[in-house]
Amino acid sequence: MNAVLNVIAATVILVGALLALTAAIGIVRFPDTLSRMHSATKPQVVGLILVLIGAVIRLRGNIDIWMLVLVGLFTILTAPVIAHMVGRVAYREQRGRDGLLAVNEMADDELDQEDD
Repeated sequence: MNAVLNVIAATVILVGALLALTAAIGIVRFPDTLSRMHSATKPQVVGLILVLIGAVIRLRGNIDIWMLVLVGLFTILTAPVIAHMVGRVAYREQRGRDGLLAVNEMADDELDQEDD
């Protein structure tokens, strides 16, 4: 049973590391910030969570498991907030690029703010 859990832990860690690698490649390869946000948040967070799950399986019975759980929770809570803030700044900085967004809901917000 111990060997099976070690194989499962190694597999989950490897899959998580591959997801994190694809996220890093996406950050380098995508042309603009709004495109890079996808690879900077979703696969990176899922990859980290998978690595942490693999580490928890591997370290079963150790006191350090709770620290790994806290790292995972903190990442899940902060990644959407960071992506939202980066997205708003990137939108403001790249306004000159027409056709970048299929639906531009923030343009209506800016018009409402200018009217006030």
